[in-house]
Amino acid sequence: MKLAVIGTGYVGLVAGACFADMGNEVICVDNNEEKIKQLENGIIPIYEPGLEELVKSNVSEKRLCFSTDLADAVKKSQVCFIAVGTPQGEDGSADLQYVYTVAKSIADAMNEYKVIVNKSTVPVGTAEKLTEFIKQNTSCDFDVVSNPEFLKQGNAVEDFLSPDRVVIGSNSDKATLLMQEIYSPFFRTGNRIIVMDVKSAEMTKYASNTFLATKISFMNEIACLCEKVGADAEMVRVGMSTDTRIGNKFLFPGLGYGGSCFPKDVSALINIGHENGCEMDIIKAVNARNREQRLYFAEKVLERFNNDIKGKTFAVWGLAFKPKTNDMREAPAITIINYLLEKGAKIQAYDPKAFDNAVLHFGDKIVYSKSAYSALENADALLLLTEWNEFRRPNYEKMKTLLKNPVIFDGRNQYDEKRLSEKGFEYHCIGKGN
Repeated sequence: MKLAVIGTGYVGLVAGACFADMGNEVICVDNNEEKIKQLENGIIPIYEPGLEELVKSNVSEKRLCFSTDLADAVKKSQVCFIAVGTPQGEDGSADLQYVYTVAKSIADAMNEYKVIVNKSTVPVGTAEKLTEFIKQNTSCDFDVVSNPEFLKQGNAVEDFLSPDRVVIGSNSDKATLLMQEIYSPFFRTGNRIIVMDVKSAEMTKYASNTFLATKISFMNEIACLCEKVGADAEMVRVGMSTDTRIGNKFLFPGLGYGGSCFPKDVSALINIGHENGCEMDIIKAVNARNREQRLYFAEKVLERFNNDIKGKTFAVWGLAFKPKTNDMREAPAITIINYLLEKGAKIQAYDPKAFDNAVLHFGDKIVYSKSAYSALENADALLLLTEWNEFRRPNYEKMKTLLKNPVIFDGRNQYDEKRLSEKGFEYHCIGKGN
């Protein structure tokens, strides 16, 4: 099938490459000429495991190409996927200007029946409004479908090729059949395509992300209480997660959620509720707990140094909001590092992939170390903020010789307290009482 994917960010580029890998002819469109030139030259603008190989393979097989000509791509394609950003507005709502701009361009270019698929995360009722908007700008027949994505950054390619489920929100039998045809190759064993009405599909995306964010904030709040009462949050987590009704995913105490989806979607759902006279009190608390968690950790550092860290140097391992990505959007590291800088501290940071994005946030306010160990040199303590695999089994003896003080603040509960204590380290983590 001939497909157009408009937008070459995480969602659009991964979707386009994976659709092409299943034998479709895919045109990925973006209005950023420099980005398109890079993609045509095999330069992938984002770090996502497996994506570069997938793009290059399908380009060489001529199933995948890149273009800035949206009108041409629309004319050549039967199904057009909208995968542009919906950034958070000042009031927390989703900014739909890019979605509507693309919808207008699609309408202007349509030459026959098209299925217009919204993969961007949008408020409930957007497909309905888009349908009316497009009708005003074309005489061609079309259907608007909601097809939310549930990709995890760092695992996006695998998630797309082997999805838990695919949600198709459609009010048209014709469009539904086309969407099922597109996705059927991804389900060689069992059919996990879920068809529902459009509004329910739009809500499913927000509800799913917000529920996962709720689990994270809930566990962080429990961890804080564990510290006060002398309990061990890890033991509590294990005790909870063995209950099949609860499960073990997203229950790890730490620094809270970040990235491009959870913070934005939580805020947007709060806004959607407010606009519809339904105040989302639980979700508001989730949002507040997430903000507080980062400062809670930073204040641990401040307290350890008697509320005076002016002139102190801290090594930071990890800047991206999670491992296996270079994305720093809403990363806990941003809040924590800025807090320490405001208190007069110096930062020596290392991340395997996120330096380019880190420079955009911190400029020359921090030192960008070339390796994990060089970041430790003469530092008063180490702060682990992102749990990259390479940080899991470090050389502790080497760490002790480099650090001014053998002190570790573990924001991801990655290390074993007993083992570190035996090696002479002072260890601070999340959720362990004294």
